[in-house]
Amino acid sequence: MPGMTEFLTTPQSRRLAHVRVPGASPGVVFLGGLRSDMTGTKAVHLEDWARRTGRGFLRFDYSGHGASGGAFEDGAIGDWAEDAAAAISGLTEGPQILVGSSMGGWVALLMARRLGARVAGLVTIAAAPDFTEDGWWNAWGDDRRAELLETGRVEMPSEYGEPMVATRRMIEDGRDHLVLRGPLRLPFPARFLQGTADADVAPEIAVRLIEHVTGPDARLTLVKGADHRFSTPDCLDLIVREVEDVLSRVG
Repeated sequence: MPGMTEFLTTPQSRRLAHVRVPGASPGVVFLGGLRSDMTGTKAVHLEDWARRTGRGFLRFDYSGHGASGGAFEDGAIGDWAEDAAAAISGLTEGPQILVGSSMGGWVALLMARRLGARVAGLVTIAAAPDFTEDGWWNAWGDDRRAELLETGRVEMPSEYGEPMVATRRMIEDGRDHLVLRGPLRLPFPARFLQGTADADVAPEIAVRLIEHVTGPDARLTLVKGADHRFSTPDCLDLIVREVEDVLSRVG
């Protein structure tokens, strides 16, 4: 049964909805994707696993997402990374295993840089590092770039519902938080999961990521036929196995 939603006010005065499960350390923190929320299949599946196994667990909504305060269009990756840092620092104790889905993979990599020893391990699912630059700006034609610069926003079709809004601030702020342009050391077990049928994050991005990072224990698993949601029963079981593998290696 899902836990009760509580709220945290961050140092930036943003109000974040979250659910905490008390349990053993290292804990597990789920970092969701762009425009997703903490009620998604993967987050709830991990909470159920944590409750069964007595593992500490946290899921939360970034500002402008889900039940948290703020408007999505006012946010950017730097804000959502601040939200993650505030949630991890304020709502957990000791080392944590970060599980980042899509944009949450980018946020998790930023947390690995920012939080030091608080991050004991990493599991990403269809990680989308630097997507504002590589997946949006670099993929756009001149007309869309000009529209963004002139109006401050563009709308892109989305198979997940309402059009995706990209703002000029999202692009400019993203450039301040890129992780694939400089050294990216992961001094802990890191597991990257990626579906071959992902229409949002190409498998080549996962290969680029694992080739870019340095660290003692990094592995990439490609799942043939899995899409961006990565939420079939087999995919959900794989996520849990990878989390348990990381936990077994960090104690």
